[in-house]
Amino acid sequence: MAKTSLELLVSLQDLDLMIEEADEVKKLGFSVTGSTELIKAREELAKSISRPLLSRYEQLRAKIKRAVVPVKDDICLGCFLRQPTSRGVRGREDEQIFTCENCGRMLYWLE
Repeated sequence: MAKTSLELLVSLQDLDLMIEEADEVKKLGFSVTGSTELIKAREELAKSISRPLLSRYEQLRAKIKRAVVPVKDDICLGCFLRQPTSRGVRGREDEQIFTCENCGRMLYWLE
């Protein structure tokens, strides 16, 4: 089964966070193995995401550490603003990527 663009973005964000954590550990003077593999995996994953969506993600990541956040009970877990109920119905279908009206993060819905 093919992954949706949203699932790919969440995976990309996870890799970005792991790469950042590895860099922080290196700054503390510890040796870290596997960081080159993480970077390669990120590059491969980024190739499978459409250019406009990847660009939008990268712009958000430059400003906000977590660019893709979940919505639980119609509340954005990035800024805790309630999302419109009508958006939640369509957001659960994962066919379209919605952004929070308050913080601008990309959203995905949790059941």
